[in-house]
Amino acid sequence: MVTMPRLVIAAPASGAGKTTIATGLMAALVRRGLAVSPHKIGPDYIDPGYHALATGRPGRNLDPWLTSEDLIAPLFLHGAANADIAIIEGVMGLYDGMRGTPDFASTAHVARLLEAPVILVVDATGQGQSVAALVHGFASYDTRVRLAGIILNRVGSPRHEEVCRESLESTGLPVLGAIPRTPAATTPSRHLGLIPAAERHTEATTTIPSLATLIESTCDLPGLIALAHRAAPISATAWNPQNAVATSANAGAASGGALTSVGQGATGDGLT
Repeated sequence: MVTMPRLVIAAPASGAGKTTIATGLMAALVRRGLAVSPHKIGPDYIDPGYHALATGRPGRNLDPWLTSEDLIAPLFLHGAANADIAIIEGVMGLYDGMRGTPDFASTAHVARLLEAPVILVVDATGQGQSVAALVHGFASYDTRVRLAGIILNRVGSPRHEEVCRESLESTGLPVLGAIPRTPAATTPSRHLGLIPAAERHTEATTTIPSLATLIESTCDLPGLIALAHRAAPISATAWNPQNAVATSANAGAASGGALTSVGQGATGDGLT
């Protein structure tokens, strides 16, 4: 059994601000002297580039479609070795996964495999009481997913925040942050998604400290850390690349086939 404090940062849909908030949270935790292990659900290579800049560690992908369900926990533990806490950014909406399946390879799927608490980032734009209805739906849709708290994003005013917080009291879930609408809480994007960190390295290295300051001033960091520490121990063994290569080589030799090696490491900024 391995104890690794961890949180999944999810959202009801793409565009809610997951990457901005996950990256800012990682950087804020690093400021507190924590070794933060960054992870991204799915095959995305752009978001891990920002994660790597925020933490100084390689951004790791977790994708049960490309690997397998059985490898998710071992790969996670391999990437999180010697870390104090792990932050896992989700993909698309919480329950959006592989087409033709209920939610395979979704954020919810990986959160279940890792038994990780989920923080739902909710874009509060144009909503008041409706925020509670949305959260109720996501919390009750699959009770195997441990929805542990809410971060409100793009809050319009102190009064707007008050209305949203009051409405969310009925959910029983803590509001762990309320981030105002601000240019500081955005990351440049284009038609295929975010602009890779390698293409705006100088700007990104300036933006990330600003995101850390924003998260520190608008989110309950002690509350988020406490939730991460409530994650259950993981009953898995960390993936070992040497053992994996040896096993593949032996299998290839036995079958007379060729050995092909696929390495994880493209993080958008040259880190591996």
